[in-house]
Amino acid sequence: MRPAAILETILYAENLAAAERFYGEVLGLELVAKAEGRQVFYRCGGAMLLIFNPAVTRVAGTAGRLPIPVHGATGSGHLCFRASAWEIATWRAHLGAHGIAIEADFEWPGGGHSLYFRDPAGNSIEFAEPRIWGLT
Repeated sequence: MRPAAILETILYAENLAAAERFYGEVLGLELVAKAEGRQVFYRCGGAMLLIFNPAVTRVAGTAGRLPIPVHGATGSGHLCFRASAWEIATWRAHLGAHGIAIEADFEWPGGGHSLYFRDPAGNSIEFAEPRIWGLT
């Protein structure tokens, strides 16, 4: 058996309002749901990006009636969005227009381009061509 695809991934941000502005307004992701002070959920293609407040989701019993295990992490996470070379160039300009500093921008030795920056919570965010992993 092998999983078919990643359905959701989670990043953590204590300031959910800043995360909501960044992922919704700057990156243009579609907001699906939110619980004030706890979480913000976005659709990205055929997958979901969940942003949790770690101070709340690390505490047992904060999921309401649902039997969801405690979630939480410390330190910066990482998320990479799939993008073509043209899209990466367009994102570079778009991010610059929003005052977002580019942390790294390079071609991988085996081929493919990556662009790195940080979200308001300090998570490392990347746009990369799928070919960096030999994918199409």
